[in-house]
Amino acid sequence: MIPRRNFIKSGLACAGVAATGAFTHCKPRPNVPSYLKGYEGLYAADPRKAALEYFREAKFGLFLHYGLYSLLEGRWQGEHVRPAEWVQLRGLIPVKEYGKLADRFTAEKFDADFITDMALGAGMKYINITTRHHDSFCLFDSKYTDFKSTNTPAKKDLVGELAEQCGKKGLGFYLYYSHGRDWQHPHAPNNGNWGGAARPNYEPREESYKYGEDHDLQIYLTFMKNQITELLTNYGPIGAIWLDGIGTPRSRPDKIHLFKCQELYDHIHSLQPQVLVSYKQGLIGTEDFKAPERHFEGASDVPLELCDTLQPHSWGHNSQDDGDHKSADKVMEMLKKSESIGANLLLNAGPLPDGSIHPEDVKTLREVGKRLQKA
Repeated sequence: MIPRRNFIKSGLACAGVAATGAFTHCKPRPNVPSYLKGYEGLYAADPRKAALEYFREAKFGLFLHYGLYSLLEGRWQGEHVRPAEWVQLRGLIPVKEYGKLADRFTAEKFDADFITDMALGAGMKYINITTRHHDSFCLFDSKYTDFKSTNTPAKKDLVGELAEQCGKKGLGFYLYYSHGRDWQHPHAPNNGNWGGAARPNYEPREESYKYGEDHDLQIYLTFMKNQITELLTNYGPIGAIWLDGIGTPRSRPDKIHLFKCQELYDHIHSLQPQVLVSYKQGLIGTEDFKAPERHFEGASDVPLELCDTLQPHSWGHNSQDDGDHKSADKVMEMLKKSESIGANLLLNAGPLPDGSIHPEDVKTLREVGKRLQKA
């Protein structure tokens, strides 16, 4: 993996941007990101419009849900949990106990070169990875937390490794980030003021969380803004910031404004003008595209992306689903359905505990790629 800061040499960030927040002294627009090759003219006039046109025409992308939950394979105390990536909340695993999983995280077979080649071979045009899921564990080297992959036996910046390979191969690189939910940060939305599975319902209550007057949502919002700034200044050209956890802010429509989403969107666009923003089905109405899960009905006023899994239901790896992953025939049906409503298909693979892609998924995606080449 190349050093993270080397990405900044592309010209996407100005000297001192991350430290000062002063964007008014930026140079003219940089070279066109590799994934936007062929969109140079449109990019020169309107970077975000170019990225949106690329997204409209992409049709097919790879989603990766990988983290500490992958180590449990959907199991806790002998019981299987679905979806597997919700094992902390559904299993009521104490924060400290869950945190111990970091000592076992090696990601020894996470191979960004293989993953990007697999995606290209399947006819996919972009990759989206969970930089930080609801458990708050980060797959990138953030200076705002110790709960990250570079601080485990893996000692890997998985986002950086994938960013490098996507840049080399012309794949769009999209970044999932849990916004509405966080089960580790003391000042994240809590169950006292929010619903939407904001927190696990621990009994007795979790000592590390802040409650009542001690709870300050603004501290959490600043934490997220700082991390998203890192993602947009340290990893080269990004195609989209893909926010999740919409159930929490939606649980209190009268308080959605407290999340300051438009302020965050404007900040994102100031860092990289081509970056698209999505917040699942759309939270405040100014998102660039919608990304509902599985069974979407109706019409959309913005570009659409249907998200689904190669496993029957879970996004993170669930060993109970071994032998029951989707076939190439099923994926082709899903692609046909998505195309019929003018949507992309974002198809998820949940890597195994060691970071490798499940053999069933590799086989399916190789076959899908062969069929698409013949179509």
